[in-house]
Amino acid sequence: MTLIDGKATAATIKAQIAEEVKEMVAKGGKQPHLAAILVGHDGGSETYVKNKVIACEQCGFKSTLIRYEDDITEEALLACVDKLNHDEDVDGFIVQLPLPKHIDEQKIIMAIDYKKDVDGFHPINVGRMAIGLPCFISATPLGILTLLQHYGIQTSGKKCVVLGRSNIVGKPMAQLMMQKQYGDATVAVCHSHSADLKKECREADIIIAAIGCPNFVTADMVKNGAVIIDVGTTRVSDATRKSGFRLSGDVDFEKVAPKCSYITPVPGGVGPMTICSLMKNTLAAGKKEYYQ
Repeated sequence: MTLIDGKATAATIKAQIAEEVKEMVAKGGKQPHLAAILVGHDGGSETYVKNKVIACEQCGFKSTLIRYEDDITEEALLACVDKLNHDEDVDGFIVQLPLPKHIDEQKIIMAIDYKKDVDGFHPINVGRMAIGLPCFISATPLGILTLLQHYGIQTSGKKCVVLGRSNIVGKPMAQLMMQKQYGDATVAVCHSHSADLKKECREADIIIAAIGCPNFVTADMVKNGAVIIDVGTTRVSDATRKSGFRLSGDVDFEKVAPKCSYITPVPGGVGPMTICSLMKNTLAAGKKEYYQ
């Protein structure tokens, strides 16, 4: 069993990005600039955005964090998005999700200029990704693809089961894994209404678990030699921890790992690669690789 080290892989890629940015700036090029809008004080979002700011520093990017209280109106948030759309110094920006219930998340996503949508959530980027055109790919699926490539894991012709059908992970992951230029795999998408889900998983060469249910994938669902990518990061109460909680993945790691050829841990697997992929998208935005 090989443990897939997302933290080490991300560090290597960020160092490569930093070197490229250094060369760009030395030649008179513009320093890539990533902005983030954070609404409210959700614990997970606070941590995630903090790590994004740190990653920007590591990559040599300029970063801007715009904070609002959770009582901000939808109109005011839309006005901020519009301002960033027209700010020529900002190459890409994100609106950290989730947003307060009184704000329509899809309306906010639609308002973002797709040429600056480094989260890859805008329908234009999603549509271009679906038909294999250059675009910003959402960060978590891109991070998973990068890990598979980095470890030389064969995907072409393999059976891949994606657990979950969210717009952020499940759907784009399935699209990418079936495309010839990326996964080139035979893909099944399973969810809460799938019949005989365990049978589907037992036949899979690769399982990508992204359902947000701790320890959902058990040893009896995994065949020997399978590759397991665990996207889950659920906070579980743990009185032995100073924080009072620990992060739990969607996979019962202790019992599943011995059966695997490769497996990602939680934390330290997919998580660091998500932020790393956002940095890759920001660099592409700064270089105008996809959109002029």
